[in-house]
Amino acid sequence: MKRYTKLILPILVTLTLIILKIYLKEYSKDWEGIFSYLPHLNTVLIISGIAWSLIILIKIFKITFLKQFDISKEDNLKARKVYTQINILQKVANFIIIIFGVGVVLLSFDSIRQIGVGLFASAGVAGIIIGFSAQKAIGTLIAGIQIAITQPFRLEDAVVVEGEWGWIEEINLNYIVVRIWDLRRLVLPTTYFLEKPFQNWTRTSADLLGSVFLYTDYTIPFDELRKELDRILEKTDLWDKKVKVLQVSDTKEHTVETRILVSAKNSPTAWDLRVYVREKMIEFIQKNYPECLPKTRVEMENPNFKNS
Repeated sequence: MKRYTKLILPILVTLTLIILKIYLKEYSKDWEGIFSYLPHLNTVLIISGIAWSLIILIKIFKITFLKQFDISKEDNLKARKVYTQINILQKVANFIIIIFGVGVVLLSFDSIRQIGVGLFASAGVAGIIIGFSAQKAIGTLIAGIQIAITQPFRLEDAVVVEGEWGWIEEINLNYIVVRIWDLRRLVLPTTYFLEKPFQNWTRTSADLLGSVFLYTDYTIPFDELRKELDRILEKTDLWDKKVKVLQVSDTKEHTVETRILVSAKNSPTAWDLRVYVREKMIEFIQKNYPECLPKTRVEMENPNFKNS
């Protein structure tokens, strides 16, 4: 009920203005000078009050509807999808209400309406000029609506954009805010995400695979590495017990590249798991196989020994 109390004020103000409008209609016929504008001002305030009430009503409906979805739980894919759609649709509805309200206010003045009729013949030319000048703004607005419908990403999706890794924090009609892992904010226009490629790590699921690369000497025993990886993962809650792979992914001139793949429930956990596994595997190699760390071989020939 507390949410609906916010609607009481704009409704009371609007009803008061409507009653005042009825009163002014009876007594304002003989008013002159500045007082003659009071009925028009009252009309403008009534229209503004109705728009204000509608905006607050939409906000209340949004909050009430979203209470069914918990975005804080781990499996929140559906909740984030609904939050994204409802938030953008609310912004679109507010934009339409404001534009419609401004239009009704302008039409409420006879002088403005007459000027509009007189300029109707040149509206085509004016429309073309306005269209070119507002092309980017309109394109951005349409891009925001398109993102709400197609949803290439949702709130709290983990993304990589412009070489930065972070989460979608805000989705607005004209810009998107990405919260970078170090708490910086990257603000990009909505059209960016429709025109340029970006990585979405949680498009269909929050689960992620994390990779760890080790570079060792050719003499490293891979079976022992696999056993140690099993022990490391069994001791941590960061691993979701789904994916656990250790493979030789490449061979170089002086080292062997070993890739470890592990899975986690979400992107922050995957990052912590990668750091943990990398640290423990390096410690294991240092303690048990220090001779298998990367090294450079140099062969030296003794000419005296060769001639003897």
